[in-house]
Amino acid sequence: MINLIRFIVFIFIITLSLSLKASEASNWLKQEVDKILIAYQNPNLPNENRFLLIEQTINNNFPGKSIAINIAKQSYKNANDETRSNYINLFKRHLALNIASLMQGYSNQKYKLTDSRYDEKNKVNYIDMEIYLDTGEMIVTWRVLKHKERYFVIDLIISGISLYETKRSEFNSMLKNVDNDLAKLNEELRKINESSYQKIIN
Repeated sequence: MINLIRFIVFIFIITLSLSLKASEASNWLKQEVDKILIAYQNPNLPNENRFLLIEQTINNNFPGKSIAINIAKQSYKNANDETRSNYINLFKRHLALNIASLMQGYSNQKYKLTDSRYDEKNKVNYIDMEIYLDTGEMIVTWRVLKHKERYFVIDLIISGISLYETKRSEFNSMLKNVDNDLAKLNEELRKINESSYQKIIN
């Protein structure tokens, strides 16, 4: 009987610990998402300033450098330092432009964080966000990792589709088209970024 009580207490402590971790991550995420939505809801903020604010928020909360390197591993390894640096900067802006574009259409929506859970094995929080649109509801799952006392968003899963996996597939195709030459990829990425930037600020 005593062993059973100890086991129940142990399970309760573990469950409570995981719940607290997930709750802490959810509170952090809500603050960061609200920063972006508030920027979109301010009619007096020029589009260019709005994007720069969003880009800063995204760069602070996404491990852009790590994601960029993982997506273009071999090409990154074979490139020189200047090309690598250019690639990291271009990729981080590309990521910000992509997320800004996704958020742009949902500036006036209401949302609620409906579920949060902590994956002990992978040390990752999964946080579900339900977005209420005129056409219905949409679920976005955020994958949030805590590293050195800071939280980072490592992926967005929108309608079951991973942003990370989508980008990896997209960049693999782009690299094949330029014979895995990172310098040539940078040229293409610069053009894509400029086109996306003009659409967002105009």
